[in-house]
Amino acid sequence: MKLHDLRPNPGAKKKRKRVGRGTATGQGKTAGRGTKGQGARSGGGKGAYFEGGQLPLARRLPFKRGFTNIRKITYKPVNLNRLAEFDFGDVEVTPEIMSQIGLIKKPTDPVVILGDGEINVSLTVKAHRFSTAAREKIEAAGGTVEVLPYN
Repeated sequence: MKLHDLRPNPGAKKKRKRVGRGTATGQGKTAGRGTKGQGARSGGGKGAYFEGGQLPLARRLPFKRGFTNIRKITYKPVNLNRLAEFDFGDVEVTPEIMSQIGLIKKPTDPVVILGDGEINVSLTVKAHRFSTAAREKIEAAGGTVEVLPYN
């Protein structure tokens, strides 16, 4: 098969109906619009919003306040008391390891480390965000904090 052999499937391409081109076509004179009235005029017809004079649905519903920020990042919180489960020191805690042990669901989710609880082992914690209290407690225990970039 070559490029010049390619054809659309039978019935896939239909010719457009040319209305208002004489009575022989069957769509002459009024061009299928009927005689007179709103639908016969150019630009005629009701809008998609119109419901026969009834108050339209969009006006009957209560107003949606504010807006939804499509660039909002929802962080998955992990508290320090959950990181204290790593009771042996000098461990690198990453989102991948957190998802393996069940602290978060997906390793691709952005993680924030919060300062609830105490930690007394030196850990290298890698996350996308840290609260001030969490950062201070990790560094006080002899660990290090590394902020990961989030795309």
